[in-house]
Amino acid sequence: MTASSQLTEMPLAEILAALPDDAGLEESAARALAGVTDLAALTAAAAARRDRLFGARITYSRKVFIPLTRLCRDVCHYCTFATAPRHLERAYLTPEEVLAIARAGAAAGCKEALFTLGDKPEARYAAAREQLQALGHPSTLSYLAEVARLVRAETGLLPHLNPGLMSTEDYALLRPQAASMGVMLESLSARLAERGGPHYGSPDKLPAARLATLAAAGAARVPFTTGLLVGLGETRAETLEGLLAIRRLHRAHGHIQEVIIQNFRPKPGTKMAAAAPAPLAEQLWALAAARLVLDPEISLQAPPNLRRREEMAALLAAGLDDWGGVSPVTPDHVNPEAPWPHLDELAAHTAAAGKQLTERLTLYPRYARASETWLDAGLRRDVLRLSDASGLARED
Repeated sequence: MTASSQLTEMPLAEILAALPDDAGLEESAARALAGVTDLAALTAAAAARRDRLFGARITYSRKVFIPLTRLCRDVCHYCTFATAPRHLERAYLTPEEVLAIARAGAAAGCKEALFTLGDKPEARYAAAREQLQALGHPSTLSYLAEVARLVRAETGLLPHLNPGLMSTEDYALLRPQAASMGVMLESLSARLAERGGPHYGSPDKLPAARLATLAAAGAARVPFTTGLLVGLGETRAETLEGLLAIRRLHRAHGHIQEVIIQNFRPKPGTKMAAAAPAPLAEQLWALAAARLVLDPEISLQAPPNLRRREEMAALLAAGLDDWGGVSPVTPDHVNPEAPWPHLDELAAHTAAAGKQLTERLTLYPRYARASETWLDAGLRRDVLRLSDASGLARED
């Protein structure tokens, strides 16, 4: 028997004995989690660690969802957000449409404007290039910078941007207009981009390209969100390698504010419509593993609208400390079949688990408190206006 096979068979108690209070599991111990079969014990350990780190508080961000464009140059085989120009009246929302959505969000008490969009659609579609030219912009990201600035100026909402792969130059353009940004790593498995895999034909989903985007965000001092998509065909060992890769980048730059553990859901009309959804047990395993592998300052999130309401207690019991962005105004345009829980309902489910639902901003408190490092100077007043002394969302 090799040393590595012995390691994967380590008892959970032995693995946890190597867990420091101020960091995640050492890499060899983290990899040993792949062999843990006692899910109840694993989630209990993760929940206990969460309680020591975060107490009774479970956070969320009240947001409005702005789908700037549904065009994308990638062809992920499970996505219904991206579409073709023939299905759209226009390639991009106009500035007036963006502001109408943002104003509705501000009126409903939202503090975050989540911009979601496809990756560089102008590289694939003439319709995107033509509308960008009419709008006076050379690229999607240039237009994104303009409308994010408009939303800040006209509504006071803090933009969070999810535009896909970004370079050092892209971050320099967008950072002055956004309090935070993000891109899902999804998986570190290059197998998923091979022929027949869910990422085949989607160059922006290659793990190396995603990791480069995460690294550039850290160098640019951008508070960042990333995460894994569970149930695409990855192995547990690959999930652990993804978590370790995220942790290495965070240790290099300190910029990963939260990690999302999202469950795959098949959607009608996609090539993966007949695929099995991610089992709840696999998402719970990944959540618990993430809590034990990631360093303690990184928050852990699972979307509350992608599971049945009766499954939310299990997600809480697996160690998450955040529900992510929830909108009282707009649907989840990436998962339109999954409505958001009402905020009162979310608070009730959280309270039933002995926790207290607490509103945060799009950037987490430690970044708000260290705004000179993590925010462009023009954004600091906006964040100060919306946050309390601890860096959470101001209640009044």
